Amino acid sequence: MSSLVDSVSVLKGVGQKRLTALNKLGINTINDLLTYFPRRYDDLSLKDLSTAVDGQKVTVKGQVITAPTLTFFGRKKSRLSFRLKINDQIYGVTFFNQPWLKKQLVLEAAVIIFGTFNQNRNQIQGMKVLNGDKSDTYDSIYPSNKAVKQATIKQLIQLAFNQYENQLVDIVPDWLRRKYRLESFHDTIKNIHFPDSPVAAKKAFRTAKFMEFFLFAMKIQILKATHRKPDSHATIDYDTKQITDFQQGLSFSLTQSQKKVVDEILHDLKRPIEMNRLLQGDVGSGKTVVAAIAILAAISSGKQAAIMAPTEILAEQHANSFAKMFADFDINIALLTGATSALARRAMLPSIQSGEVNLIVGTHALFQDQVDYQNLGLAVIDEQHRFGVNQRQALRQKGTSTNMLAMTATPIPRTLAITMYGDMDVSVIDELPKGRKPIKTTWITSAKTDSALGFVKKQLEAGNQVYVVTPLIEESEAVDVKNAMAIFERFKAIFEPKFTVGLLHGRMSNQEKDDAMTDFKDNQFQVLVATTVIEVGVDVANANTMLIFDADHFGLAQLHQLRGRVGRGSKQSYCILIADPRNEIGKKRMKAISSSTDGFFLSQKDLELRGQGDITGLKQSGLPDFKVADPVGDLNILTVANQEAQNITINDDWQKKPENVQLAKYLKYNQTITTD
Repeated sequence: MSSLVDSVSVLKGVGQKRLTALNKLGINTINDLLTYFPRRYDDLSLKDLSTAVDGQKVTVKGQVITAPTLTFFGRKKSRLSFRLKINDQIYGVTFFNQPWLKKQLVLEAAVIIFGTFNQNRNQIQGMKVLNGDKSDTYDSIYPSNKAVKQATIKQLIQLAFNQYENQLVDIVPDWLRRKYRLESFHDTIKNIHFPDSPVAAKKAFRTAKFMEFFLFAMKIQILKATHRKPDSHATIDYDTKQITDFQQGLSFSLTQSQKKVVDEILHDLKRPIEMNRLLQGDVGSGKTVVAAIAILAAISSGKQAAIMAPTEILAEQHANSFAKMFADFDINIALLTGATSALARRAMLPSIQSGEVNLIVGTHALFQDQVDYQNLGLAVIDEQHRFGVNQRQALRQKGTSTNMLAMTATPIPRTLAITMYGDMDVSVIDELPKGRKPIKTTWITSAKTDSALGFVKKQLEAGNQVYVVTPLIEESEAVDVKNAMAIFERFKAIFEPKFTVGLLHGRMSNQEKDDAMTDFKDNQFQVLVATTVIEVGVDVANANTMLIFDADHFGLAQLHQLRGRVGRGSKQSYCILIADPRNEIGKKRMKAISSSTDGFFLSQKDLELRGQGDITGLKQSGLPDFKVADPVGDLNILTVANQEAQNITINDDWQKKPENVQLAKYLKYNQTITTD
């Protein structure tokens, strides 16, 4: 029995050679072929050149009035030229690298040409010669290569549609299609490949986008459900009194946003299901104290907790912060990093294994083979985008039923929250603690650098400290260091001996980096010239000003993250961006970061302006590979499709409902999520 999963080799004209070529285009099955969508359409209806504009693609009918001349030049290059009479007007027509068309162009004969109109020269650069006396169709143009031509793809799609159109059953439930006025799967495929108007094609593409997002979201919900298998060992039966005492003992009150997030986490921990939660919060929003409450909850139930940070200095800062916060509680803290001495490590490991140490703070060292835990109930990952999936999983697997709390200060736009972290529950702290003043951000061109240096001098004279971030040169740490050294020398010449200038860059050893940050924190020097290694770093409350050179080389999310190094205290803080953007997108990005301190707005803006390949300033991997839908441009469709998938799967027996039979059947055989 024929099926959409049949190999394209069943089609007439597809031998082994053509099959291999189609496979390279990602076309393996009939379904792949029918969902191999056009990248654009050419409107082949006849145009009146008197109303056409320069550069417009046009279809015209005229009479060949000069014999076509064919000229060869270079290797395999040619030019075919002739004159065409259209409504008593004469136009020059040129075809490049299509010498075979000469046979189709007969002197005095009528011909239909599709090409680009050059109004100034009264010429048409031809793209194709159309057959027939008239043309009123829309021609689908597909991605192709040398091995598989346009005509072949069109021919095979027509063949496949004719033979398999009865197999194009609806996967999206009828009620959902009616709700959003979507087409049937059959009509969607038909009107995408063979539209009779632009409106028909647009409507079909809208359905195809929804369908692609919806099926992806359904797969995510199924994946989420597999993480939520009942597991009584995952339950954290915490001591409510200890949690209350801890919160009352703080020198500040939690914001409403923090309280909401704490409730979500504590609710998760009580359940007999492993928690898999992503905590998003802007720089300085108070994620650490929320993590502390989760850690206390785990420890109060007799389990261990671990928190993994991307750098040794950040791990050390966490260890110190938790030691102060938990001073009145029975919590033993160990700091385990690559810098931990062999002697200290040998003494520490048995205490971790026995459970005597119940909070372990560290870096990648936490999940090394020699480190055994007695009962790891909670794993907290700080700055989770700095760790790979396997690293996060390696720490989680140190326990038998470990709850996971991943934290990030890099705001993740809704697009990526759905597509990359859809299997996680997401909590958001969207409110800064009281007393924090928004950072004032200014964008200036390099011509005004002297005025920025004057401002820096005033801040230093007022007793404040200053970060200076050096230009980012892609893929070249050596050049980054050279830039840092040059700016370091420049600032020393300007500000020393009255103020001391320090240096921090990626080529330094971990110890040297730690020493530089510690000295800056202790006000041993007042200006810190640094590369982006300070993006995730220690809090220096006295640092209230940041100067960023060549700011347009950074992503918006990364600039926002860097800017978050200042504004840690109660003083007014400033960020000065020095940039000479070369294009409009660069200018828009500088205006966006100058006008907003909302990290979520900026990360979405970054996604729109720069594309989804570069969000945190580092290339993202694992993004879903959508055929027709665009997670950025079609965010509204993505959001709606995702919500509907959640609404369906909230019922455990959704697969058994009559309206979901085809959907369940499809997902049973297509549960893999494709990523690029």
